[in-house]
Amino acid sequence: MKRVLIFPCGSEVGLELYRALADSIHFTVFGASSVDDHGKFVYRNYIGGLPHIDAPDFVEQINRVVEEYAIDFIMPAHDSAVLTLAQHQQSLLAVVVTSPVATCAVCRSKGETYRVFAGRLPTPRVFETGEPMDFPVFLKPNVGQGSKGTHKAGSLREVAFHLWRDPTLLCLEYLPGREYTIDCFTDRHGALRFAGGRERRRIQGGISVNSREVRDGRFQAMAQTINDTLKFRGAWFFQVKERAGGELVLMEIAPRIAGTMALFRVDGVNLAQLSLYDLMDRQVTILRNNSGLEIDRALTSRFALEYVYSAVYVDFDDTLTVDDRVNTSVIRLLYQARNDGKRIIMLSRHRRDIFDSLRRAAISQHLFDDIRVIGDTALKSDFIRERDAIFIDDSFAERKEVAERRHIPVFALDAVEALLA
Repeated sequence: MKRVLIFPCGSEVGLELYRALADSIHFTVFGASSVDDHGKFVYRNYIGGLPHIDAPDFVEQINRVVEEYAIDFIMPAHDSAVLTLAQHQQSLLAVVVTSPVATCAVCRSKGETYRVFAGRLPTPRVFETGEPMDFPVFLKPNVGQGSKGTHKAGSLREVAFHLWRDPTLLCLEYLPGREYTIDCFTDRHGALRFAGGRERRRIQGGISVNSREVRDGRFQAMAQTINDTLKFRGAWFFQVKERAGGELVLMEIAPRIAGTMALFRVDGVNLAQLSLYDLMDRQVTILRNNSGLEIDRALTSRFALEYVYSAVYVDFDDTLTVDDRVNTSVIRLLYQARNDGKRIIMLSRHRRDIFDSLRRAAISQHLFDDIRVIGDTALKSDFIRERDAIFIDDSFAERKEVAERRHIPVFALDAVEALLA
């Protein structure tokens, strides 16, 4: 197994990289960040407190982590990290998963990207100070990502205001049409092996939270032109937007994974794994389902429980099963507890044969260390032995009785998510 360090691991890109690699038997995933972001709640192997990429000891500290955890590959999960890590590849003790540094430098600058591709692909018109402008115009940072720091301006006064606040902004023609991202993969021989387009249908904070695949021959042609102009290796993507007449205009290129590449990952094209296998000089094959997927993303919650428990006591009726259907959240928790070596005890007032009911629900009785069926007058707290247990039951009365007598955490069904890793 190869060991992969993702930095910064709590970005949307970092979280997608975790989902892409976490279940592979070929990679062990580590996450690192300069701040304790959401990665701390997701990564089992989490390393916090690293310096920011512009700190003088950044490379030294990354190498310390590489040596301590025997890291083979570093996958950058932010545009600035991509360029910084690529620039220091010769000093780093692990392989950075990205394209050559010259490509990374071009892609990090919108102005340089437009200069390189002028005459090769349609690029936005850039208005210079004092030049007549066709309003509205769009201002965006020369070095930036997502929609951070961007502005739509309808007058010279607005342009002057935004440039006064940030003189590095580029003043571009406004493109009113639909926006697309084209996710790509280039192998170690320089061959463009995959180019899949998706429309950015709903965007929040610069992130495409709703996207659907769109097939357009122009995407492949543009991808090939970009691939022929710059040297890529592994996953990369570019974004285009339509002019009023429908012409596609190149907006930006990034030599990294995009967070919404998940759309193609679940269809069979795991661009993170393909990039790693290619760096390991393995011949890769791309296999797709072509199932016409749509992705919609929203905030999800993860919880950190300070209480350390060794045993789980769980009810059966209306808890492990609800309306004769298995509660998948609870069963997931029980298998998680089993994997972590915790005891699992069923504590139920089930009126039928519990073993027959388990069989009907396709739940193995061997999942449990003990199965207790008790009478209506018995107190469940009398059967809880461990002082560091948790108790899961749909009944408030049962939870209240156990909490008051055993002083352990008790959970209703809606609170089970706080226990899930």
